[in-house]
Amino acid sequence: MALPLRRINTKHLGELLVERAVITQAELNKALEFQRENGGMIGEVLVALGMVKEETIAQVLTAQYGFPYLPLANYEISPDVVAIIPYNVAKQYCLIAIDKIGSNLTVAMSNPLNVQAAEDIELISNCSVQIFISTASDIKKSVEKYYK
Repeated sequence: MALPLRRINTKHLGELLVERAVITQAELNKALEFQRENGGMIGEVLVALGMVKEETIAQVLTAQYGFPYLPLANYEISPDVVAIIPYNVAKQYCLIAIDKIGSNLTVAMSNPLNVQAAEDIELISNCSVQIFISTASDIKKSVEKYYK
């Protein structure tokens, strides 16, 4: 039941951002150094350092891998759908269930390339997972809103 990952190539997010001239190689190197010292995902590090906007990262992932982008700010989610994924899992993987039709569960996540997260959600929900990209801050706001 594993998801076929629509990965066109094996480039990392940082490389894609440099290729698209969103950041320079020097900025990427600085962010990677920061990441080595402090941890975190490279996209979140770049945002924290003020080098890239979250929306830009989501758009690059959308263009590169074909996952649709969904801003969550004005999106209403059914509490029954949200409840399919436990709070700790949603928080750990920075994702939220947004819709369920039959045995298909639609999930918004900030890192759509996290195969482990998709597999865990399929096991937990007993559904096939369809992935949308959203920004980490949009997802965190939605998680706080719906899991109160």
